[in-house]
Amino acid sequence: MGTIPMAATTTREVPKARVLELTAVEEERFRKARARSKQLWEDARKVLPRGVPSSFQDAAPQPIFIEHGKGSLVWDVDGNEYVDFHNGFGVMVVGHAHPKIVDAVQRQIERGSHFAQPVEDAVVVANELARRFRQPKWRFTNSGTESTLDAVRIARGFTGRERLIKIEASYHGHHDALMVSVEPPPDLMGAPDHPASVPQSEGIPAAIVELTTVVPFNDLDALETAFVQHAGEVAAVIVEPAMMNVGIVLPDAGYLGKLKEIAHRHGALLIFDEVKTGVTIAPGGATDRFQVTPDLVALAKAIGGGLPCGAVGGREDVMGVVEEKRVAQMGTFNGNPLTMAASRVTLLEILDGNAYAHFDALAETLQGGLDEAIGSYELPFHVTTLAARGGVTYRAQRVRNYRDYLEIDKSLAYLSWLYQSNRGVLMAPGAEENWTLSVQHSAEDVQRYVDNFAEMAKDFRH
Repeated sequence: MGTIPMAATTTREVPKARVLELTAVEEERFRKARARSKQLWEDARKVLPRGVPSSFQDAAPQPIFIEHGKGSLVWDVDGNEYVDFHNGFGVMVVGHAHPKIVDAVQRQIERGSHFAQPVEDAVVVANELARRFRQPKWRFTNSGTESTLDAVRIARGFTGRERLIKIEASYHGHHDALMVSVEPPPDLMGAPDHPASVPQSEGIPAAIVELTTVVPFNDLDALETAFVQHAGEVAAVIVEPAMMNVGIVLPDAGYLGKLKEIAHRHGALLIFDEVKTGVTIAPGGATDRFQVTPDLVALAKAIGGGLPCGAVGGREDVMGVVEEKRVAQMGTFNGNPLTMAASRVTLLEILDGNAYAHFDALAETLQGGLDEAIGSYELPFHVTTLAARGGVTYRAQRVRNYRDYLEIDKSLAYLSWLYQSNRGVLMAPGAEENWTLSVQHSAEDVQRYVDNFAEMAKDFRH
């Protein structure tokens, strides 16, 4: 399981006025140091909606345009250096420009970058994924969205059913079937034990939304009720085994195993979305760490060594619907030779036992240093670490689901993001305050994050 310490015996709230005061100071410092990023953003808005290639990148107070990266560091277009705790939303577990990745991709591109034909590395990578995730059959994709999309289609084809059950506030990519109740507005989200199905954006047909039933994380009673209400209709339950769209929310002891039991009792499959947890929290992701094997698993991000990637793996009989041509799974860039070369090196040469020991050591430094600051300044926060993943939750009590997450004052996470950015640590934007480490991070790198956090903690009280 992940590491969650007990909340400090004594905690005091951080005065809102103090947070606003510090935020104003940090925003001004942020803007002054990033004039070139601002200019590029303004230029980009003439040709790119919101001035960014992906809407996630448009974060207050303005996007940071990156110039290059090396090892554990990145530099923006204004020349600011950062220890990278963002790591491309969890992609760059190998670090930037890893020599083995550079060499593998360079050697492959000299022999050809694309054939739309199978290559030997695809067999090697699939065998390694089978070993790590205990799934015998695999197909490749090009993103997490494609992986969850294919997993859903395979599950529907195998069961002959159409309805899905998903967890409230989990993000599974940008395809219609699962863009439902992803951080829904409080006035639309429905009752805690019976959440509403709310489209994430306009452009999603109501008929598609209606086929997705939403339940809270860590609530087996609500799951059972959903199955009873839609008896014989549910193809699959899809779940992030550790939620990472609202910070890091760990499963209750036994939750994942019971979830699988309930799904199977009702004739449905269990899909693990391991796009974020896969090979970051253990060699075999959450499947390995929590010792529960789903019927289908969706991967992407960290398995590709920094290149666009994805994979879906599953049981022999379930993946048989692809073998038998009952379900279409295809893509021009599936198993692209550049991605396969990078994946082979990532999985077989870089993310070995030493890498995970390194992640655990860095996580221990972060956990200990942050716990000390939280305790010393009596802050109502707690820290969760899972190998290469981790984060600070700005709430004293453990978060078990989306409704708990809504109690967090997101202005604290935003202020922390500003503090880190202004002191040389790049975090993923957003209230979830979630980091990803790489094999190229050092103890000094993670200590910088701890020191920055401690400075903010001190400033809260002074």
